[in-house]
Amino acid sequence: MIEITRIDGRIMLVNEDLIETVEATPDTVIIMANGRKFIVQESVPEIMKKCNEK
Repeated sequence: MIEITRIDGRIMLVNEDLIETVEATPDTVIIMANGRKFIVQESVPEIMKKCNEK
């Protein structure tokens, strides 16, 4: 699990194995395998770093 910060400041944990794509549009959007989307404060490189630290 990785910790991310939603655009409204709420912190949540996401299973990095279920992340399908991460886009910068310009906000960072995490798209999960089930189709759910989360707009987050972290940049794409920050998300990649968090996933690779596991």
